Amino acid sequence: MVNELANALLNPRRVALVGVSDDPSRTSGRPLQFLRRAGFAGEVQVVNPRRETVQGEKAFPSLSALPDRPDHAFILTDADKALDALEECQALGVPVATMLSAGFAESGAKGAANEARLAAILSRGGIRLVGPSSIGVVNLHAGLTLTANAAFAEPDLPRGGIFVGSHSGSLIGALVSRGKRKGIGFAGLVSVGAETDLSIGEICAATLDDPKVTSYMLFLETMRHAEALRAFAIAAAERGKPVAAFKLGRSDEAAELAVSHTGSLAGADEVADIFLKECGIARVESFEGLIEVMPLLERVAASPVPRRGRVGVVTTTGGGAAMAVDRMALQGVDVVPASDQTRDRLRAAGVDPGHGRIIDLTLAGTRYDVMKATLDILRTAPEFDLVLASVGSSARFNPELAVQPVLDAAAEPGSPVAAFLVPDAPEAARLLARSGVPAFQTPETCGDAVAAALHRRLPRRTAPLMPGQGDGPSDVLDEAASYALLAKTGLPVAPHLVLYVDAPLPDALPFDWPVVVKVLDAAIPHKTDAGGVVLGVTDRQALADAMATIRARVAERTGGHQVRRVLVQQMARGLGEVLIGFRRDPQVGHIVVLAAGGIYTELYRDSAMRLAPVDRTGAEEMIGELKFSRVLDGFRGGPKGDLAALADAIVAVSQLATSGGTGIEEAEINPLFVLPRGHGVLAIDALVRVEATRDAAAPAGAMTEAVE
Repeated sequence: MVNELANALLNPRRVALVGVSDDPSRTSGRPLQFLRRAGFAGEVQVVNPRRETVQGEKAFPSLSALPDRPDHAFILTDADKALDALEECQALGVPVATMLSAGFAESGAKGAANEARLAAILSRGGIRLVGPSSIGVVNLHAGLTLTANAAFAEPDLPRGGIFVGSHSGSLIGALVSRGKRKGIGFAGLVSVGAETDLSIGEICAATLDDPKVTSYMLFLETMRHAEALRAFAIAAAERGKPVAAFKLGRSDEAAELAVSHTGSLAGADEVADIFLKECGIARVESFEGLIEVMPLLERVAASPVPRRGRVGVVTTTGGGAAMAVDRMALQGVDVVPASDQTRDRLRAAGVDPGHGRIIDLTLAGTRYDVMKATLDILRTAPEFDLVLASVGSSARFNPELAVQPVLDAAAEPGSPVAAFLVPDAPEAARLLARSGVPAFQTPETCGDAVAAALHRRLPRRTAPLMPGQGDGPSDVLDEAASYALLAKTGLPVAPHLVLYVDAPLPDALPFDWPVVVKVLDAAIPHKTDAGGVVLGVTDRQALADAMATIRARVAERTGGHQVRRVLVQQMARGLGEVLIGFRRDPQVGHIVVLAAGGIYTELYRDSAMRLAPVDRTGAEEMIGELKFSRVLDGFRGGPKGDLAALADAIVAVSQLATSGGTGIEEAEINPLFVLPRGHGVLAIDALVRVEATRDAAAPAGAMTEAVE
């Protein structure tokens, strides 16, 4: 760790424990005993104003009384005294402090006052803070166990190359204890607490050039400080140091509150998912997957060959392998059979490959020569990006026979080799871990980790538009006003006309019959649910009848709401309907969404997402990810839609999201008709939500207003 922040944070020469207890069993007494047990080579300074000695060591009454300035202070007192100590650190020029104390934003009026005082201290500069509510920082290679986490009472913790950043302090203990059981070692671990100052992204970035750090594990509860996290992830990828994350909070709350389908599709978890993907961070679905993914992720990231996610499976137990294959398939991993050429090579080596997707060696696979020959052929076969060896009971009782061929094959060039241990085989797992060979102990974590590693993509270098303020009230525009905004992007809109229900009808329409008539009211964004849509209107009398019908149905279904205006739109047909939209997430910025449109949006939830801005290549990738796009591309001999125009439309909507001064929080076209190839696309309905303080577009106010 070569920079000043990293040195003070994780390689300090002197650390001060402020408020350390004389009782080593108490939370505030643990850091001193942990530092001594770990063999920290630096100086430990003990600060306790009520005692001359603490746990047998000389104590000083204050930081100012110390003979030398510490590089890092761990503050273990309550919130009031902690703030006093932080100000003292600032006055003395202590570069970094970690604060265990709670009692801030989460603690009512008193906590709010503490939060304000903390903000004032930090605004003066001169000190960086981890926390508050941080359980501490650890650098195992330096013996720095500057933590109150009880898990560090564990002796002989294995050291390794993984650096951990976590919003949860207790989960660090779980990683350490489970990692030890599996033989997985760590370089360092930091509990960031409330992230009032130093964030996970900043802390991890400070370690990027440490040769002892080879990869990163993140335990995330929120997406705060997304810009710093993204900058770190890109820099880590440039150095070949992969990042994996487990993100809490698969909540539908944000989606349930959304006005548009776009907001529903791009809920909190979907936003986190696309943000992590575009940062090049491999997201796992389980905590155990986070622990087991890294050896595989490191090997995949180090491979110079692009990976397409194809897995070959060899096993000594067909049932065990089938469990792993099922879990991988559920995660979208492509388990592929061996090619005819590969099967011929296996037969020439005296191995019977069978005819199935899985190569089942049965009991013959427990022989070293059979399993090793098979793995050597599979890892050099061009059809596989990963070879998974599923090992049965021999992994527990004869690990030297069952696991040794996996170890030896994994050490040689070719596709990465991993192991799925069907029985409980802790010794085999530790043997594999010590050699850095990926090993999975349940089918669930196998599928989770393999999918996360193989589906990881390199981070996008184009900087997304990060969120602005956007925390105030917002207004939903009516359909005509929404069209006016969308027209600025050049998107084609179906010809339409705005009519007042109490005004005389025009003698003729500026476009042909038939038409659709829709209630036009910003207070009714979901018109069909309110009874506000009539289709197939063919003449002037039918138009008058449709307006009366809409007026009556809307009043009935909405408790008497009065309809003043309707939008009359020329009916059109396309080969298919899609949704294009975006919304501004307060933590990560604008999310662009492409989905199956019309009535199928919520039913199928078939969607692709990107952070804005989206270029033409990104738009084409989104179309390729959408399952529904096959219908638009000549599925089973059908006509081909204008996918080039669809890609242009995605880019145009993305540009609307990133254009300055619009104040648009959320926008959606649903449906957008995709017309036959060469004929473009056509917007049939639109919804836009803007900041209430902005006048992004005035509502249509004329008695009749036509747009073609």
